[in-house]
Amino acid sequence: MPQESNYDDFAKDYADENEFSMLNAYYERPATLELAGDVADRNILDIGCGAGPLAEQLTSRGATVSGFDTSQGMVELARQRLGGGSDIKVATLGEQLPYEDDSFDDAIASLVFHYLPDWSYALEEVRRVLKPGGRLIMSVNHPILYPFNHRGKDYFQLTQYTDEVTFNGKSAELTYWHRPLHETMTALISAGFAIERVWEPPYDKDAPEGVIPEELRERDAFLSFLFFSLRAN
Repeated sequence: MPQESNYDDFAKDYADENEFSMLNAYYERPATLELAGDVADRNILDIGCGAGPLAEQLTSRGATVSGFDTSQGMVELARQRLGGGSDIKVATLGEQLPYEDDSFDDAIASLVFHYLPDWSYALEEVRRVLKPGGRLIMSVNHPILYPFNHRGKDYFQLTQYTDEVTFNGKSAELTYWHRPLHETMTALISAGFAIERVWEPPYDKDAPEGVIPEELRERDAFLSFLFFSLRAN
């Protein structure tokens, strides 16, 4: 299933921004790692691995990590980061994955499912490559963001939309699919996943002062992404 956002157009700029940005380095990645917990000796699939910052941290904590991304540019950056022997492939979520059944203890999908209009086959494939009882940890755009940032739009409609963003000081466009929360939950349950935790985490309080906007510094709640810890039945 092709994705509208082409990260090859801005792979290096995105990777540079991702390294130190509030949303990635001090919000999404710390929350994902907290959900993952102790990963020593676990075999983990990094779905939409990008330039490899999460895979690198998981590896440093004792996990064996394989990863894939639809962007050739991102895969090349990840291989440079993780070393020539790393198991990083070009593949697309929503198509058949290049892994055997029951291959992984965990799969982590950071900010990737919201690029897909239909989650059915993607979740089926993730469940196939997970061992029985394996975990899927995922983060997606929080569904409240679409009607908040696009006033007058219908929260309850599955909708494709495009946002203009800036990576490393350069403009780019990302195209997502908004889905209401009930459709997200239905897709996960229908795919055979038990929901263990739904989380709206705070940002990392150890973030450098200049990274966090002043108006957020004293807040414990911060809505940008929604996190799930799921178990394959």
